[in-house]
Amino acid sequence: MAKKVLVIEDESSIREMLCFVLEQQGYQTIEAPDYNSGIQFVTEEIPDLILLDWMLPGGSGVNLLKYIKKNENIRNIPVVMITARSEESDKIKGLEVGADDYITKPFSPKELVARLNAVMRRISPTTLNEIIEVKGLKLNPISHRITINNQPLDMGPTEFKMLHFFMTHQDRVFSRDQLLNNIWGTNVYVEDRTVDVHIRRLRKAIKEDNHDKLIQTVRGSGYRFSTDM
Repeated sequence: MAKKVLVIEDESSIREMLCFVLEQQGYQTIEAPDYNSGIQFVTEEIPDLILLDWMLPGGSGVNLLKYIKKNENIRNIPVVMITARSEESDKIKGLEVGADDYITKPFSPKELVARLNAVMRRISPTTLNEIIEVKGLKLNPISHRITINNQPLDMGPTEFKMLHFFMTHQDRVFSRDQLLNNIWGTNVYVEDRTVDVHIRRLRKAIKEDNHDKLIQTVRGSGYRFSTDM
């Protein structure tokens, strides 16, 4: 079954181009030209992925993203922001609100497809099916459930994959580049700072009983997951 992508973009020519490129790649597309229709379609259609413009009639893309992340039924849908803004502060703001990736206009169709495919790969079930448990933190790769002392946690797809990678590679230090290659893949450009943003989100998700301290910053080198404090 084709993956469904909701394209929320006010410029009709760009929206039509995006839908054409995606449909050529086998995706099913839904078009939304403004903030209100974006809210309507994301709640009614429950797409597999959202392409979201930063500036929209009726409201900002950032506010729409905040709405998505606060709604339990749709919060785990991955979101790729599309915008003419190229300032680093804007990119960080989008990522910190909950975006899974960020693409700046103008971009090529090949870059767009590569980024979307990379995000879709990140949300696919892992091939390593063994349940892992560390100090009461339990991850089930088949059901995509994470618990601490049997209490369920909410976590985005990128943070899930990052935690699974850390838990299966304990006591090893990974640089940001190594984490990018292993979690995002080598075929798409993602900035180093993106790793820091997702590390913060992951730590926040597992802070119960100080499990966030399992993810340690190694100054000048990167990050490691270890039970040795």
